Amino acid sequence: MLAATLLLSGCSGGLYDFSTDPGTSTACRALVTSLPATVADQPATPVDSARVAAWGDPRIVLRCGVRQPAELQPTSRCDDVDGIGWFTQKRDGGRLFTTIGRDPDVSVEVPAGYRPAGTALVDVADAVRAGSTADDPCV
Repeated sequence: MLAATLLLSGCSGGLYDFSTDPGTSTACRALVTSLPATVADQPATPVDSARVAAWGDPRIVLRCGVRQPAELQPTSRCDDVDGIGWFTQKRDGGRLFTTIGRDPDVSVEVPAGYRPAGTALVDVADAVRAGSTADDPCV
């Protein structure tokens, strides 16, 4: 499957720099607009993208329409959080969670220091569930 790369100049931290699955922009726009104002007790921070939302400082970042990570294998662990399956990767002391079996796929990056990191997943679960379909959920 081909991916389009969304690159916006002048953005730091790679917030907007990620490969996206084609045809997900409408669903992502709806998902992002339905996200809560606070995640992990952190207020929303402004972003300039219909596919990205962020909260707090350092930022907890949700990206919609992401591609599945290459590290995700059929034998990978799938953590069910409020009915959403997530693949977890350690990143710079924090965690990167990517949905498993949803369309469009969503990632949530939780920096080190937010404990427990899964609280962010609980907070976004309703919006992710409503804004994406379960193709192949955790079993």
